[in-house]
Amino acid sequence: MKPVQIRRRPPASQGQWPESLPPLLQRIYAARGALDLEQARPPLARLLPPDALSGLRTAVRLLSEAIDADRRIVVVGDFDCDGATACAVGVRGLRMLGAGHVAYAVPNRMVHGYGLSPALVAELAAMRPDILVTVDQGVACHAGVAAARDRGWQVVVTDHHLPGESLPAADAIVDPNLDADGFASKALAGVGVIFYVLLALRRYRRELGLLRAGEPDLGVLLDLVAVGTVADLVPLDANNRALVGAGLRRLRAGHGCAGLRALIEVSQRQPARLTATDIGFALGPRLNAAGRLEDMALGIECLLCDDPARARELAESLNAINSERRQVQQRMTSDAEAALARVELSGTAAPATAVCLFDAQWHQGVVGLVASRMKERLYRPVIAFAPTEPGAGMLRGSGRSIPGFHLRDALVAVDAMHPGLIERFGGHAMAAGLSLDLRHLPAFQQALEDYASRTLDEALLQSVLWSDGELLPGEFDRFHAEALRDGGPWGQGFSEPLFDGVFELIDWRVLRDAHLKLTLAHPSGGKPLSAIHFNGWHGQPPGMRLHLAYRLMPDDYRGGDAVQLVVEHHLAVA
Repeated sequence: MKPVQIRRRPPASQGQWPESLPPLLQRIYAARGALDLEQARPPLARLLPPDALSGLRTAVRLLSEAIDADRRIVVVGDFDCDGATACAVGVRGLRMLGAGHVAYAVPNRMVHGYGLSPALVAELAAMRPDILVTVDQGVACHAGVAAARDRGWQVVVTDHHLPGESLPAADAIVDPNLDADGFASKALAGVGVIFYVLLALRRYRRELGLLRAGEPDLGVLLDLVAVGTVADLVPLDANNRALVGAGLRRLRAGHGCAGLRALIEVSQRQPARLTATDIGFALGPRLNAAGRLEDMALGIECLLCDDPARARELAESLNAINSERRQVQQRMTSDAEAALARVELSGTAAPATAVCLFDAQWHQGVVGLVASRMKERLYRPVIAFAPTEPGAGMLRGSGRSIPGFHLRDALVAVDAMHPGLIERFGGHAMAAGLSLDLRHLPAFQQALEDYASRTLDEALLQSVLWSDGELLPGEFDRFHAEALRDGGPWGQGFSEPLFDGVFELIDWRVLRDAHLKLTLAHPSGGKPLSAIHFNGWHGQPPGMRLHLAYRLMPDDYRGGDAVQLVVEHHLAVA
């Protein structure tokens, strides 16, 4: 679906900027609401204080008492990148603050399902924990928390997901998205929440004079915080940009943990030039792949490893799993595209307002990626389902939504109108997961479509491409390309600069049967421009005059002063 292009309007105030900052960056920052360099690139000193997080005091007291009593603490993670980094931050941070017995556990997607479940609690009994600390999950795990409490364990929940109508009976819950929670940023990822808990715990123990071995520098954990925050696609508000920016600086300086340094190496990225985009497209997927196809314990072990040689072995294993994940994802996506093509060829009307996809041969670990790909193609909320295991009658679904349609609220509404239809569910506005009996899939699909048709404005079903306008002829150079690359972190809510313009085609060729390599001329003259449109070859040669939406990037492959336009969309020529 071709997007509607909208150019950002110049703001009324351009802000106050140092003379050394390129005017291009000044314009881009101002268009995103930043009025000075500190707002655009917030320093750690601007981090919000932890105090407003509800439940924090109780959580910190319980953890401090557990450290002093030498109790066994088990950090319970989740099987995505946010959950893995949060688990590593929790384990490393508690050890730094004096905990002598800290272990971790993570649910296996195929065995336990999501979160702290009774099945996982039963297995944790062998570890004889005294206190569980959930990270990136727990606020919806009523049965699992109850099972742990029944065994006499304390449970501290740290999470960032939206709560349901009631909360689990944990000893403490820290979640910025709880009702009436006063923390100003609701965009913290799970790894950000546990980092904040550790900051508060350090201060608590400092005030009580309990840091006898000296005050640990929790800033060494910011590389993990950055990776989990970016990979979870939470909005990069000022608070998250401060966290991610600090973490990126550690990684660029080569000071990240051994596991992340190894992942950067196997993904063939350059540490000194690492960006949030590299995290999102290289590091995050390699960690996520373990939780999708294997066991996220492998990913967490990589993040906890301090031996470079062992970290490299683990990173190579994650890299191999990610290659397999790409193959599985491509096969499943091709199946979904073929099914949609059959519908389109049959003359059926436009896609439903909300789309459900299912194939008995799909892998439950990759349905979220398929939903994401189909959502981009159709620009509709999409939920993709797969059996919990081959031939099973229970399905696991993962959904992705579009702005204006809160997916978790939609599941709440369907569940309220049709009690018993959904086994369990949880998630965010833009992403959610659920379990469903195969027999209920047609009824669920109809219920979701009915709800979406009633609540989703038709105007929201058209994707919008926001452009920062045209680059000036003198801005197509290495200086500006590097300024744009290093001017982030860019991400959700603080989008990476995207430009558009009309170019004359000089030459083109197809790479690997998928990508378009272009040589372009700018209407105002100047040197020819190199461009690439990944997955842009659809069997038809490009026109001689092209309106392109693109990003300006340094061309490190050619080196020197070379730059490249990375084409995102081929727009209609006016």
